[in-house]
Amino acid sequence: MSSERHLEPHAVDTQFLVRRSMTKGYELFSLLTPPAYIAFILARKGRAQFSVNRFLRATWAGGAVGCVAGGAFEYLRSANSSEATVRSRRMRSAYDTASLRADDHSTIGSLLSAVLTPALLWKRANVMNLVLGGAGIGSSIGLLTHHGRTLTGDPAPTVEAPETSVPL
Repeated sequence: MSSERHLEPHAVDTQFLVRRSMTKGYELFSLLTPPAYIAFILARKGRAQFSVNRFLRATWAGGAVGCVAGGAFEYLRSANSSEATVRSRRMRSAYDTASLRADDHSTIGSLLSAVLTPALLWKRANVMNLVLGGAGIGSSIGLLTHHGRTLTGDPAPTVEAPETSVPL
């Protein structure tokens, strides 16, 4: 906490955006990995090689790769941007209610699925793969729920971000 007090505003904004991009990367890769894994296994190796343990392991590993990729991309993007640009992007993302609602749905889905997946599939996979893979599947279900609510006419409310000026 004491070291964070001495960080300059650009570094604080960069940290915020990197954490946000890590979350978005996890959500995106958790959504894309399961269908890609299923298609790959069925096309290359056949149905006999498909197992719940491998599927759940691929799901959480894909989410971890997305987390790392999202953070690295945002760090490079923010480190090479001006302080005013980074501050503006942080303010827009902090007041983006659609993104916040997507994160909330994803988190709720992750927690529920991390608890329910081991309860339903206890003997079919390793405990770590059950919990982490279940969280990845739940994250993607939550993200799909958010987009489904938006498409059916329940969009997130919009909030205008206040204008800020960066002292020179």
